[in-house]
Amino acid sequence: MVVITIPLDNETAKIYENAPQTDKKKMQILMSLWLREFEKPSISLDGLMDDISRKAEARGLTPDILESILNG
Repeated sequence: MVVITIPLDNETAKIYENAPQTDKKKMQILMSLWLREFEKPSISLDGLMDDISRKAEARGLTPDILESILNG
């Protein structure tokens, strides 16, 4: 395991420092998992829109239904 230093506000640092060792371990695991999310490239707006479109179509929303909703 590698130790790194992350600046935190005083209240957050106190919470960590005063936590039982078992809770500190849980916080370390959660921080590790959270930081790994930054490894994955963020989805582009186009990609997000395509994903939303695919999900809408899978749920039965056709272009005709969408048009009637928007124009209705």
